[in-house]
Amino acid sequence: MLYQRKIKIALTGGIGTGKTYISEQFLDIGIPVFYADDEAKKLYDSPKVQALLKTHFQDKFFTDTKLDYSKLSDFIFLNNENRKQFEAIIHPLVMLQFEEWADQQASYIVMLESAIIFEAKLAHYFDKIFVVDAPLPVREKRLKDKFSETEIKQRILSQMPQEEKCKRADLVIWNG
Repeated sequence: MLYQRKIKIALTGGIGTGKTYISEQFLDIGIPVFYADDEAKKLYDSPKVQALLKTHFQDKFFTDTKLDYSKLSDFIFLNNENRKQFEAIIHPLVMLQFEEWADQQASYIVMLESAIIFEAKLAHYFDKIFVVDAPLPVREKRLKDKFSETEIKQRILSQMPQEEKCKRADLVIWNG
C-alpha cells in the first residue's frame, strides 16, 4: 500500500463558540479529533514536564509539589508575558504529542481542536483551518456556569478577536 500523507485540520475558535460540539460532529463521520487542552493537561501531570515548569517558573503555580490549576489559570490569563513564556514550553510538547497521535490514526484526515491556533502561531502545522463562530452573547451564555463574568471577559480578551480568526480561516462554521 502506498503511503498517504495525512490531511491535518485545525478546528479553532474563541472560547464558548462550541468547538467541542462541532468536533463531535467530525467524530461522528469518522474523523479522529485530538483535543489539545486535554492533552496539555495530561502533560502537566508528567513529572518531566512539571520539573521543566518548576525550572522556568519555580513554584508560581504549584501547591505542595502539585500543579494548582487555579494558580496556573491566574498566572496565564492575568499576564500576557507569563502566558507567552508558558506557551513557549507547552505548545511544542503538545504538537509533538499530536504528531505522534496522528501517525497512529487509521484515517487519512485528522483534526486538532484548540482555541489558540493563531495566537500560538501553530497554523503552519495544518493543511486547513476551520473556525467555529458564534455571537458574543451566545458565547457568554454558554460560559456563565463555568466562569465569573470577569473571568469570561479576561479569557475572551486574551484570545485573538473572533473576527480576525474568521478572516484567516479556510472555512467558518457557524454555531450560533
